[in-house]
Amino acid sequence: MSKLGRLGTVAVIFDLDGTLVDSEPNYYEASRETLAEHGVRDYSWADHESYVGVSTLETVIIWKQRYRLTAPVDELLAATNRRYLKLARTHTRVYPEMRKFVELLAAEGVPTAVASGSSPEAIEAVLAGTGLDARLRTVVTADEVPRGKPAPDIFLEAARRLGVAPANCVVLEDAAPGAAAAHAAGMRCIAIPYVAAQADAPEFATAGLLVRGGQAEFTAQSAYAWLLGTGES
Repeated sequence: MSKLGRLGTVAVIFDLDGTLVDSEPNYYEASRETLAEHGVRDYSWADHESYVGVSTLETVIIWKQRYRLTAPVDELLAATNRRYLKLARTHTRVYPEMRKFVELLAAEGVPTAVASGSSPEAIEAVLAGTGLDARLRTVVTADEVPRGKPAPDIFLEAARRLGVAPANCVVLEDAAPGAAAAHAAGMRCIAIPYVAAQADAPEFATAGLLVRGGQAEFTAQSAYAWLLGTGES
């Protein structure tokens, strides 16, 4: 029996974009191209950072108002998703320590899931393209629950599918809305801010473990050690 097995039932729920994989460059490029097509040609990486943790649908709705776009939301969303999917299938990088963590949890028999605000097609493309689908078979999308992050719905549904009580779940998140959703779900959280300047956001203060330096400081072994420590408490 694994060490975690002796500690009782523990499950780990991963956010996808910015947590398991560095997909934000792909989202930025897809967004930049879509906005340029509609006359917005000065969309910068700094602009994009403000949308980290926000669903593509919500992002497009904000664009409509901010840039006074005349195109329908559905058209903008479809164009952005089409461009993103093309990039996601071949240009998505898994964070090396995250892959190690997924493998470590699999070896210990720990139930795992992905809970993401991305579209089902985008999640499938990323997981298949990176090979993570071999380990992460339980997937919940924002389309399957009434409310997206920061509401707890997506994490609660992941816990239900895994058959684990919310209090026994640990969420890994890179964005403030996700950390807030984990807290609202009554779950512990390992927060790895994608945007370092956002590490002091109040939502991250609720995390059980805050890796202030983001992915540059995250290690599979330290996360696993923390998991064991909280399991024993």
